[in-house]
Amino acid sequence: MKARHVTIIAKKEFRGLFSEKTILLAVLLQVFIALFSSFLMVGLTSMYDPASLSKYSHFRYDVAYAGNETPLLGYLENSPDFRVNRMDLSTAVELLRERKISAVVYAPGTLPGAEDPVKIMLYTLTNDLQGAVVDVKLKAVFLQYEQDLRKIRAGRLDVTPIPVQVPSSAGSGDFFEFVYGLLVPLLVFLPGIISAALIIDLITEEYQHETLETLLSTPVSFAEMIWGKVLACGLIVPLQAGAWIVLLAANGIAIENPVLILLHVTLASLLLIMIGAFFALYYRERTAAQFVFSTTLVVIILFVLALPYNPLNLVARLSVGTAGTEQWIVLGAVALAVLALGYGIQKYAGRIGGMSQET
Repeated sequence: MKARHVTIIAKKEFRGLFSEKTILLAVLLQVFIALFSSFLMVGLTSMYDPASLSKYSHFRYDVAYAGNETPLLGYLENSPDFRVNRMDLSTAVELLRERKISAVVYAPGTLPGAEDPVKIMLYTLTNDLQGAVVDVKLKAVFLQYEQDLRKIRAGRLDVTPIPVQVPSSAGSGDFFEFVYGLLVPLLVFLPGIISAALIIDLITEEYQHETLETLLSTPVSFAEMIWGKVLACGLIVPLQAGAWIVLLAANGIAIENPVLILLHVTLASLLLIMIGAFFALYYRERTAAQFVFSTTLVVIILFVLALPYNPLNLVARLSVGTAGTEQWIVLGAVALAVLALGYGIQKYAGRIGGMSQET
């Protein structure tokens, strides 16, 4: 296999990439997310953690209080987030089912200084964004009531509890957990998935457009043609992933170790591209190859996510600067997998090329 022939094919495919609908849609998607990053960040964060919207809500929710009168009733009535309605439990639950109120709090008449534990029953709407916000606001009231109960019943403790001071750092929380734990790995690995789907189109179109014989009539071998297409698709990955990192940095999200992130992403994406190339060579038909590849990709992602040191986890840790020496072990394992699969594709492509020339 000659590197010059592979480079020629790669240049040819790279020049024609902008005529491919797949890559054009990927570029447009990047531009769209870059333009509306702040809006999408809030929306995606609410999907990841609906309770994060509670701080943006200033609406007063109607809740029902059932049971005996306890100090909890005063906490709820003094809260600026709720309008409390006294009613019996059955009526309150029925109104909740009809979505006329947002929650039902049932409190038996256990006094704060009583020997029995204080039990509170809460009825809310499931799988509802408003219900998640109400849960968070009610949780704040319950925690305040719990602290007062602990003070009243502190005399029952046989030992003195050790206070734990958890430092509160500005800017931490669910937002940054979402950004570095999910958004950054998803964005930098997205080009690899796109390139893996693209390699299937590039290979199968040679069969569908019947241009394979023309290519084989040139000095370029079948294996060199395949590796040229793989190289073209592989070059897209660091370019697109690097563009994502630049766009995130432009939006005020600092990314540590960008070079190492691109190295991990490129190798992992190259593995996906080779898998896509194998299915394209085997099925030689776009629809079948894309379907089998998509199914295989889901299985691979589920398997990878089950591993403690997977590339997604390492990218998240690299982006915040906390990755250890295990990153090199994972990088070496992925590199060995790429070499093994590359050897298999070389043999398989050589056999197919020999059969095509005989035909």
